[in-house]
Amino acid sequence: MWPDVVARALACFEDAFKQPGRYLNASEVWQPGLEVEYARENLEEVMLYLPHGARHDLGRLIARIDDEFERRTLPDPGPVSDWTEGGWWWSRIRER
Repeated sequence: MWPDVVARALACFEDAFKQPGRYLNASEVWQPGLEVEYARENLEEVMLYLPHGARHDLGRLIARIDDEFERRTLPDPGPVSDWTEGGWWWSRIRER
């Protein structure tokens, strides 16, 4: 993990959720490490290292992020890939 990983992940979601419309738009250019799925993956990893109280607090915030991310994306109708083994957020699509 690197410094400010939580702040950067939260800022990534904040920027994504500011997009107008019902669904999140997919990036025109795929940028590994800058996509919301990577931000969510980073938050999941951070949770492994936090003490109980901090993990609980961040977990409540992540639950709200997950609800909004799920609301603004669609299930991927394609086959399950290796990416989806890491977390459910990899099996969502952002374009209609």
